[in-house]
Amino acid sequence: MNDFAQFSAQQLTRRTFLGKTGAGIGSFALASLLSPDLGLAAAPGARGKGLLQTLHFAPKAKRVIYLTMAGGPSHLETLDYKPKLAAMHGQPMPESMTRGQQIAQLQGQKLLCHGPQFPFQKFGKSGAEISEIFPQIGGVADELCIIRSMTSDAINHDPAHMFMNTGSQIAGRPSMGAWVTYGLGSDSQDLPGFVVLTSLGRGGQNQPIAARQWASGFLPSRFQGVHLRGKGDPVLYLTNPPGVNRGQQQELIKTINSINAKHDALVDDPEIATRIAQYEMAFQMQASVPELTDVSGEPQSILDLYGCKPGDGSFASNCLLARRLAERGVRFIQLYHKDWDHHGGLKQGIAYKAEEVDRASAALIKDLKQRDMLKDTLVVWGGEFGRTPMSQGGDGRDHHNKGFSIWMAGGGIQPGTTYGATDELGYAAVENPVEVHDLHATMMRLLGIDHKKLSYRFQGRDFRLTDVKGHVMEKILV
Repeated sequence: MNDFAQFSAQQLTRRTFLGKTGAGIGSFALASLLSPDLGLAAAPGARGKGLLQTLHFAPKAKRVIYLTMAGGPSHLETLDYKPKLAAMHGQPMPESMTRGQQIAQLQGQKLLCHGPQFPFQKFGKSGAEISEIFPQIGGVADELCIIRSMTSDAINHDPAHMFMNTGSQIAGRPSMGAWVTYGLGSDSQDLPGFVVLTSLGRGGQNQPIAARQWASGFLPSRFQGVHLRGKGDPVLYLTNPPGVNRGQQQELIKTINSINAKHDALVDDPEIATRIAQYEMAFQMQASVPELTDVSGEPQSILDLYGCKPGDGSFASNCLLARRLAERGVRFIQLYHKDWDHHGGLKQGIAYKAEEVDRASAALIKDLKQRDMLKDTLVVWGGEFGRTPMSQGGDGRDHHNKGFSIWMAGGGIQPGTTYGATDELGYAAVENPVEVHDLHATMMRLLGIDHKKLSYRFQGRDFRLTDVKGHVMEKILV
């Protein structure tokens, strides 16, 4: 008896024999190498299928593109104009607003009002007030719903990113993209259901974005996001080594997965099934990813629309890749553009960021609409928190979580609208305050999911993305 057979005999229990004899998820995943459609017909949660076989609501959106402005963009220079703050520039901040409040790095300092650094304009038929340094986003204002009353529980970058992504400041919880693919699966057979792209422009604040921001937490690991790089090989180690062709690689994967499937039939470990599925996905991606990132077939008019140079790793290039990923059935696409953390040099820093994201953000909306995809693609634009109405060091703003702005478009969102408001100085949300859990609940509703019903049992408790909170923003839905 060889070693594997001896191990098999030792490990074969009545439970695993009855539960896994001959055929299981491992066998299905292995067989789908030869018959891709078989994988789509496998048990709930298998590649291509989500847990929900029947949605709770008629979905308005099929997919999400989440444009994350990492670092905390100032709402006061982007989407929330405050003429009263401009009039009070340099004057003391009213103590009644700030007394006893959490102010990240301004505790004990003299708090002076810092007026908006750029004029605002009214755009479109909706008359949305947007900073004049975002003329292209202003040009699609009638497609947007601007939310000016976002709040967050976190006030420092990493926990705020975790809270925005997972609904918790505690590491180890699944990200929103993982929850969505867990519930809905993917419409793509040869790309992951959840893809992440990152970019860095001018400014120098290259704060790291931890991979746990797109992790699957306690969900099966096949639902975690896959990070595609904007420069060089999109995925490291995806190409075959010299001397190995695609046929040889397929035989190797079939052999590895055959061994894994035998082991899975004995021990009933979900992570072995994940390993099988991920070997398969990696093999499929060897063909699909080069085709995805080769934009040579895109017309020059599209490249000009986004203002991108293919392969430069810019936010603009990533926006074009996001549209291509959406076309290919990827369920959740998240872009991170770094360096919005302007404790100093606010005016120049915001101008740099506007130059880098304005055109491409608007181009994504226009491109999706002309392809008849905006109606079922939910696009979200925003950071992990906002900035204070008070100055820091004379020419910057500190972290701020009591009121900030984002915008949403497409996928069932009421276009040309504004929701919520902050006070006259932009300090706190005072009209229709929106918590992160409310944003998640609304996103889930648009995808056809009742956020209270998509849960996962872990350590004796049923967890969900919105925890025990979350209210759908009914007024912004079509």
